[in-house]
Amino acid sequence: MTESPSSSVRSRKLGKEAFLVRKNSIDQLVQVLQYRGDGRAYVHYMGSDKRLDEWILESELRSVELDSDTLPSEVTNGKRKREDSISQVGSPVISARASSLEKTPLRDAQSPASRDLITEEEFDIQHHKQITAQRNFDKVNFGQWQIKTWYFSPYPLTESEVEEGNAMQGEPSISTAKIPGVNRTTVRSHGRTSDLLAGGLTRSHLTGENSTLWVCERCFKYTAGGSTWELHAKKCNARHPPGRKVYQRGAHTIWEVDGAKEKLYCQNLSLFGKLFIDVKTLFFDCDNFLFYILTDADSQRDHVLGFFSKEKISYDDYNLACIIVLPPYQRKGYGMLMIEFSYELSRRAGKVGTPERPLSDLGLRSYLTYWVATLVRFLRRLLSVLPPDYLQVTADQWAPDMSQLQWREDNMVRRKRPKGWDGEVPEISSAGQTPNPFDDGLSTLRKIETAPNQDGSATSHVVVQCTLAEIARATNLRIEDAAFALNECGLLVHVQTDSAGTRERIGITREMVEAVAKERRVKEMCMSLAHVLL
Repeated sequence: MTESPSSSVRSRKLGKEAFLVRKNSIDQLVQVLQYRGDGRAYVHYMGSDKRLDEWILESELRSVELDSDTLPSEVTNGKRKREDSISQVGSPVISARASSLEKTPLRDAQSPASRDLITEEEFDIQHHKQITAQRNFDKVNFGQWQIKTWYFSPYPLTESEVEEGNAMQGEPSISTAKIPGVNRTTVRSHGRTSDLLAGGLTRSHLTGENSTLWVCERCFKYTAGGSTWELHAKKCNARHPPGRKVYQRGAHTIWEVDGAKEKLYCQNLSLFGKLFIDVKTLFFDCDNFLFYILTDADSQRDHVLGFFSKEKISYDDYNLACIIVLPPYQRKGYGMLMIEFSYELSRRAGKVGTPERPLSDLGLRSYLTYWVATLVRFLRRLLSVLPPDYLQVTADQWAPDMSQLQWREDNMVRRKRPKGWDGEVPEISSAGQTPNPFDDGLSTLRKIETAPNQDGSATSHVVVQCTLAEIARATNLRIEDAAFALNECGLLVHVQTDSAGTRERIGITREMVEAVAKERRVKEMCMSLAHVLL
């Protein structure tokens, strides 16, 4: 049952009640994070990611009465759900994130009771949850692009910087309301993590959805006003990211930047990336991280398309900490290129890598695409009688010896090169693009069974018996990642039990693999191994 909107809506506790909002011709449940004096409310769409939160008119809110059993758990619990990813061998679990909308009251860290009940780290976590409940910048001007931000990023802007930036933009100076437990930020107050987080807080309370950040697309330095940004842009002469080239194919280059050597650049890069990454905790100490930045070059300089970071020493063998493709360049394959390169780094280091958990919804989707594509390309090679791209095999014997087949240009099918990115050099040959199972230990497990036909010809079939661990090792994937991908694409459904009933076998045919490839639209690798500069 719904009620007509009234002024009593404001008096209700934030994050404790649900409302209905009509969006895209569908009634959706929302929670209110903040009210503003101009008749607008900042809402979160329950069951959706925080990047969809937005400001709407209060008149669009319709009160709704729901039972506690009907309300989502994020309302009834009143607490932020933590995203936990428990990866066990054979049973990978990657949970989706549920965003919290309740602002947890903070206790005074100086009181005796709080010292007994809460640690400094827990106190900072409470600060973090409270401050990051909504975006502190609505838009960011980045070069020629004005991009709508997704999440909160702790840019350490002090009060004087914010007021100066607003003055340059012609905005009035508005006194900000004090939030319980959050100290006012000054130039000298950046001693603790909570102070750094509080540094970016005032922007959202000053100008709400109209708050804008200015970032240099060359060095990622940030300003609170456009005039300061224009003065910096005239003097900034950086033509490409610092560091060394580790991959170059035509106009596309991946640069490796050491966080210990280029501290300011990497800190600014991390702050900018945090505008579009929610599930990662940002630390200003980048010394233990390497950053890999993908750029696209023109006649003047290199333009940043995205980046990923990884720890220099990871005891869990994580090959990627966070990854972001800038919104103007998404859905073009750049994210897949960086994921493939991160696994190539692990392969060359002699390790089996995996991304750091937890994974966001978009991250899980991208990695599932990579895992499925890698397994499909591998199974295609493994379950082929002839090596890929072979047109025919001629032998003077009763049957050709498949073990002696070599990669030969004259025997290969000359396929039409798929359309790639602008500025890429054409490939001479597709050989070596993916791991070749004919060159590893799995080739000894392959058996080719040939049966005669009535017309004198013969039909050959490949029979392979291997374990999941051997498939994971050949594709350089974690066992749990390989099992998760195979299960998601439906290749673990045909389970058979041996005669003793003690072991289970899973049957996979070439027809099943091709069906998955068609359904998932599996493509060739984006990365060219011949252009890796390591």
